[in-house]
Amino acid sequence: MASSSLKKKPAPAFKRVHELDPAVAGMSLEEISTRYVARFGERKPDWNAFADAKIEGWRRAQHRFIGNTSGKPGPDFIPAGGFTLSVMYVPPGQGNASHTHEIEEVFFVLQGHLTVFFEEEDGRRIDVVLGPWDCASCPAGVIHGYHNATVEPVYTQVMVGKARPDFMGYADVALNQKRASHLDKKLAASELKARTVRKAKS
Repeated sequence: MASSSLKKKPAPAFKRVHELDPAVAGMSLEEISTRYVARFGERKPDWNAFADAKIEGWRRAQHRFIGNTSGKPGPDFIPAGGFTLSVMYVPPGQGNASHTHEIEEVFFVLQGHLTVFFEEEDGRRIDVVLGPWDCASCPAGVIHGYHNATVEPVYTQVMVGKARPDFMGYADVALNQKRASHLDKKLAASELKARTVRKAKS
């Protein structure tokens, strides 16, 4: 009987194909897997994430996962590289005000049925009802928003295509003048100035 010996196979060669993000240079895998994972149960719903969120008809809670569109301080979200991601809880009869962004915004419904609308400056409006796993992408500069016209709450994923987007640009002129009112005065002034500088540089 011929004798056989087990030969250890050489480990496969692994090489990073893409350049490492400077934000994680020097971090261990343990640190990355802690800093870059966010669990829904650990998200605190923010009912005052936007200037319109405390107004009846536009009440909703933001659960921040990647990045921070509200401008509020806090480390409780994954740092954004090229986009933001949050989950909005929208009670029956609530939604958000007509607005625009300087970049695209995406709504992806997780639970319930959400009416997304696209609007012209003259008030003409198209409503589209989205159910679970349906998606709408709102191009930059297009007036849009959403409303929960049902009796059940809605959870929808929201993505904005920039790590630090400008505040929502409300179509209502008076509301737009107060678009940083959800922040304290000092932080609002600082955020508005920083976003103006970033906008000028882009």
